Order: sequence, then C-alpha cells, then structure tokens
Amino acid sequence: MTIRVLSGELVDQIAAGEVIERPASVVKELIENSLDAGATRIEIDVERGGVGLIRVRDDGRGIAAEELALALARHATSKITSLDDLEAVTTLGFRGEALPSIGSVSRLRIVARTAAAEHGAEISVDGGLLSGVRPAAHPPGTSIEVRDLFFNVPARRKFVKSDATELAHIARLVERLALSRFDVTFRLRHGTRLLVDAAAVSGASAEFTRLGDLLGADFPAAAVAVRQAAGPVMLSGWAGLPTRSRAQPDQQFWFVNGRSVRDRLLMNAVRLAYRDVLYHGRHAAYALYLTLDPKLVDVNAHPSKLEVRFRESRQIHDFVFHALERSLAATRPDLDSAPAAGAGGPAGAPVWVGHRGATEDTGGRRGALPLYEPGRDPWLIAAAVQESSTSASVPEGAAEDYPLGTALAQLHGVYILAQNRAGLVLIDMHAAHERVLYEKFKAERGNGIPASQHLLEPIVVALKTHELAALLEQRAEWERAGFELDALSPTQLALRRVPAVLDSREIPRIVSSLVHDLALDTGTHHLDGAADRFLGALACRTAIHAHRHLTLPEMNALLRQMEATERANQCNHGRPTWTRLNLQQLDQLFLRGR
Repeated sequence: MTIRVLSGELVDQIAAGEVIERPASVVKELIENSLDAGATRIEIDVERGGVGLIRVRDDGRGIAAEELALALARHATSKITSLDDLEAVTTLGFRGEALPSIGSVSRLRIVARTAAAEHGAEISVDGGLLSGVRPAAHPPGTSIEVRDLFFNVPARRKFVKSDATELAHIARLVERLALSRFDVTFRLRHGTRLLVDAAAVSGASAEFTRLGDLLGADFPAAAVAVRQAAGPVMLSGWAGLPTRSRAQPDQQFWFVNGRSVRDRLLMNAVRLAYRDVLYHGRHAAYALYLTLDPKLVDVNAHPSKLEVRFRESRQIHDFVFHALERSLAATRPDLDSAPAAGAGGPAGAPVWVGHRGATEDTGGRRGALPLYEPGRDPWLIAAAVQESSTSASVPEGAAEDYPLGTALAQLHGVYILAQNRAGLVLIDMHAAHERVLYEKFKAERGNGIPASQHLLEPIVVALKTHELAALLEQRAEWERAGFELDALSPTQLALRRVPAVLDSREIPRIVSSLVHDLALDTGTHHLDGAADRFLGALACRTAIHAHRHLTLPEMNALLRQMEATERANQCNHGRPTWTRLNLQQLDQLFLRGR
C-alpha cells in the first residue's frame, strides 16, 4: 500500500477517538470550556444517556460571530499562544481539539453571543461538514448541542454502554466538576428528571452544604478539614474519617489547580496516609485540592487531561502523604469529634477533629470540654494494665473534664463503660490498647533503640522448623523492636532481651502468635512495609484481650492514654475504638420530655 496523506475528516475522527471516549467525555470537554469562559451557571441536558442529545448552556463570555468557524478548526484556541504559555497553563482546556473532534462524530450546533454583541450567532457541523454562520437569538453566553453521537462511526457506537450506564458516568462527572468550583451553579437533567442541582455557594459553611449534597449528608460531619502548605504548594480540602470508609473508591476526588484528575501518585500518597487507620479492603472518601505553581506540573500528559506529571514527583508525594497523615493523626478522643461509630451529631454539621474550641449541642446541657493534656510519661499504660493499681480513683468532677470521662464498669470483659459531661461512652478495651501500643512502638522505633530488658535466663519458645527459619529471616525487625534472639536448635528459639512493655509470663504466647501472624500472606495486609506489619502484629498480640479483668483505676489509665495518643479513634486494623451516646440521645431512647 502506498503512503498517502489522510483526509482532514479522517484525521478529525482519529483525534476524536483519543479525546471522546463516551458521552461523558463530551460533557467534560464542554463544561471545561464553559468554566474557562468564566461561566457562573452551567446547565446540562441529556437524552438517551447522552447519545441522543447533550446540551450545555452557560452564561460565560460567549464567542464572537466572526470566530465561530475558527472555534471549530483543529488546534484553534484562545488559551495559549506560545510554548511558554503551555508550560504554565492555568486553563482547563488549551489544545483546541475538543470542538472539532466532537463535530466530526456527531451533529453539532453552537449558538453564542458576547456581551457587546446585539444578537447571537450560530453554526452547525454535521459529521465534520460545516454550515455557514447565521444570526440567532441568544442571551450572553454559549449553548452547544451535540446530537446523535457516533452516528457516522458505527465501530465506536458499539462500545457505548446502556443509557443507564452512560448516564451514571455523566452524573458522576458533573458531581466531580461541581466539587471543583463551589462558586458555579451546576444543573444536570435527563429528560424531565433533575439529577444534579448544585447552586453556587461561598464560605465554609455553604461549602459543607454542597459536600453533603454530592457526597452524602453524613460526609461533612465525618470529615477532617485539611489545610497544609509548604513553599509554593498547598493541600486543602476534606478527608473522610476512617469510620466513614466505603466498600468502593467511588468518593475519591483529586483536583490539581482546579483541574479534576485521577493521578496514581496522589492516590498512592493518600492510601499510605490512611494505612494505620483504615480497615483492610475499605476505601477512604475525600475531596482534596492541590494548589501549586503551574510551572511545577505538566497538564499536557494525557489526551483527556485526566493525568498530570509533576516536575518534582517525589517531593509532591511526600508532602501530600505527610500533610494528610498529620491531619488524620489528630483523630483522637475529643468531645468535639464525631462519635467513632457515627452515632451522634446533626447531619451536615462541620467537624474539625483535633484541638479546637467549638461547642456541641447536648440538649441544653454544658457543651464541649478541653482535650486531656498528659503531664507525665504517656506510655505508663503498659504497666498500669498489668497489675491491679492501688492508686486512688480520679475525682469525679475532674474526670468529667476528660473527653472519655471516668470509667464506671467493665461490660462482658470486652468493653469499658464510662461517662463524661456529654453522656455515655463505650470503649473497646483491646482495640484501644492496641492503638496505644502501636503508636508507642512506632515512636520508640523513630527515636532509636526501644526500651527493653535483658533476661537473666533466656526464655525458650518451641516452634516448628519452618516457623523458626522464617523468624530468623526477619531477625532485623525483631531486633529493632527490642528483641534479642537466636536459635538453640532447629525447633527452639531463645529470647535473651525483650521489649520492656511485655509481661514475661505472656512472652511465649505472644511470640508464638506473632510468628503465626507474620507467616500469613502479607500481600493482604493493610499496613505497608515489614516494619509496620511487625509492629502492628506485636501491638495486637500484646494488647489486653477480652475477659481480662481491669480495675477502675486501670480503666481510667487506659482512657487517659487514648486521649494522649494519635489516631486513637481507630485501632491499627481500622476498627473504631470508642463511641458515645450523648444525653439528648439517651433521653430520646427513653422518651424523656415527651
């Protein structure tokens, strides 16, 4: 076959294959053009899942009549003029490919009017064939109609899914774009059905309203506000609490300089930040906004502009990871924070978890209380829960000033029942102690050699041959945690030094259980890296277990340590450690006041 130059029509259809994958791709390109044109109101109408009709109307700057034909030419754009502009682009569109690509695979009609024009103008494209420009009545702004998508490309039409599936993609796209611009009104209709109605808002409280409308009424009340900056880079937005995790990653929204992206580097940074608090197999919900110098990011990395490249990718990854990790670290017991099991707080109320001074509605009773600030070694809980304490109970008035209050009793050997000024608190003692120990182990690892004790006589633990061999391969992790060990025989392990936190009577059981845990498939573990897996397993096996009797002073000691421990709202498996019922909820249970 001889070499020939392809026709312009075929070139446009090939380009459309890169930009226009499905009806939602058309909606994305048209809405982004509207946003670039300064629109404050965007209305989208679709029929037959977008295949029959897509109409996008805006109140932006519009297009001058003499530029309508030029707007449909390939690589014609008003957004960049040179390579320097491309390297620092701030608009959502810039290639000048969307409109000609759409026009080559549909019946396209554009009606527009600028504010200075006396009347509007329109132009049509039928499968790539342009009509002349004609006068038309239209308010300032632009309306674009796309009908019979892929009518002239049967091969592409076969890959379009059902109307319901395509409509779902469009709805999710509009929701995503509505989260990118709170100052713009978005309205999506399918026939006569109104699917998305997001009015423009301004201010933090109004933004929570849109978040609740798009992500669910429970999201604002179960999210951490994120705002961290480093030089020219800022991360802001909202990260859902681990207890508000989802079975699917369907509420994960990333925006870079206002552009909606699905970037693997950013998503991985978030995954790592949640690794200590999210239950295995669950997915975090979040809406995060990364703002940086446009010169530090390349948005021209993907035909659909869904992926970006960072000039300093490692630094960006580490910044996002540490910023989000610090925000999530504040999820410790606090009377202002959402209950660990999602049992309280009015729907839609903003929650800033951590140190803050807001008040909480507790049915007219006294409101929020200060966080407990430890005045002693925060890790004395290890000794406090091993033997019955002889110290006096905390005075009742003082105990009620603590977020977790004062312990009343132990329930079925599993839960601690406590009260504070707000109401009733339930604590899972094993999950709580597990988080306290895990954070202790991590802190000691970060500070160097952990506290440990040498044994006068080694403790000998019997293991299977393969278990001992696997343990010796992980000797470095054991030693970094405070163990000193060697093999006496193919089936006997000698422990000569152990972490100070361990009860010597429990060491054989703990070591045997730890070896078994680490032998499981690490690929399914929620923690990344051998070190974190080891410390997580050690904390789980070392923590107090069900049916262990605790005295009231021991229970209170555990509560105080939870209040001083980062991420104490969840154990290191991601399970909640505590929940509460405030007095108003208790009154409702017993119909008091009716």
